[in-house]
Amino acid sequence: MIAISRTWKRLLAFLAVAIFAIGTPSAQALGMSKIDHNPWEVVTMPTDLSLLDVAFTSDPNHGWVVGVDSMLLETTDGGSTWQQRELLLGEQKYRFSAIDFEGDEGWVAGQPAILLHTADAGESWEQIPLSERLPGAPQEVVALGDETAEMVTELGAIYRTEDSGRNWKAMVNDAFGVLKSLHRSADGNYVAVSSRGNFYSIWRPGQDSWENHNRSSSRRLQTMGFAPDGRLWLLARGGVVQLSNTSDPEDWAKAQQPENLNSWGFLDAAFRTNDEAWIVGGSGTLLASFDGGQSWQNDADVEDIPANFYKIKFLDEGRGYVLGQRGTFLRYVG
Repeated sequence: MIAISRTWKRLLAFLAVAIFAIGTPSAQALGMSKIDHNPWEVVTMPTDLSLLDVAFTSDPNHGWVVGVDSMLLETTDGGSTWQQRELLLGEQKYRFSAIDFEGDEGWVAGQPAILLHTADAGESWEQIPLSERLPGAPQEVVALGDETAEMVTELGAIYRTEDSGRNWKAMVNDAFGVLKSLHRSADGNYVAVSSRGNFYSIWRPGQDSWENHNRSSSRRLQTMGFAPDGRLWLLARGGVVQLSNTSDPEDWAKAQQPENLNSWGFLDAAFRTNDEAWIVGGSGTLLASFDGGQSWQNDADVEDIPANFYKIKFLDEGRGYVLGQRGTFLRYVG
């Protein structure tokens, strides 16, 4: 009897190992439906470095991409082709984390601490002097036009300039702490996730400090942002997606796990319209929702791209981009 029991235990253990060795099932195997049409085009880029942000000038065909190792790319055909541009910044290599334009006035933020400004759509770039007492390096920059911009450092200090960066005004009294992610709403609100993902904070124009909130579950936060209607969305460890019911940062709907066995995790999300949202993540993960985040479908046509998708960004309903490692760049073509 003991021998039989041991035999069954060994058999069950063998079956468990065999099932695990088969690999993680695809989204379709888990019951997730596939979108009917893939609206994303893979664009060949002149680099194999990681791409981190994209922005366009007043000309919808003229845009810029930034990335690691002082990467700066330019397009004049709406993003179909890109050319590398060189900046005279010495031997130091920078991680350009953000770029933004309002009209032909643009800004680039990066680490180690660097801030670039252009008033002529990128024909020339000027390096803006930064104080040695600046708490952290610039992480995010938002162009607001007429020589005005907001800059957020990697420690959550927010500054505003109205004279092309010659002078800056602090918008918060104290820095937030090390940021893991940062998103800004169209009306100027920021939501930031702490470096360990154990809490998040919100800043609204007029406040002199960040407003801290505990996460809504035991899963550590990955990133958070705003839906077009002012609601919050969050991505957490283990492929968790959650949206708030209202603009109240404590009023959360039930969490979802679109891919039950997603071990890569979700890294960013963006809304194309009020109802259409997209999520990107590790190992070619690209999901879409066409009902405001209530249900999700998989874009299986990009699953074989051997790269992590870091960022997704919609400039308007017709222009969207996915950026990732090894020069991965997808363009929304509808």
